[in-house]
Amino acid sequence: MPHTIKAKKHLLARVRRIQGQAGALERALEEETDCSAVLQQIAAIRGAVSGLMAEVLEGHLRDHLASEAVAPEERERDLEQVVSILRSYLR
Repeated sequence: MPHTIKAKKHLLARVRRIQGQAGALERALEEETDCSAVLQQIAAIRGAVSGLMAEVLEGHLRDHLASEAVAPEERERDLEQVVSILRSYLR
């Protein structure tokens, strides 16, 4: 069973919190809130997304790359996918 299914409820809760933060950012911009508050909200969203990324990435690495049950060819494909995603994420 994939890690995202095992942790589905927890991950969805994190995503919903990020949605709430994004909504608060939108309202702050609409209400012309002070720049420092807007920047703080952006930083909070970035931190929340980074935390979500780290959690899903860790589960993926443990389930797909560290597992002895995964064939070497499949492990290599998964590794290349992760490298590609990380390159995109870190841009």
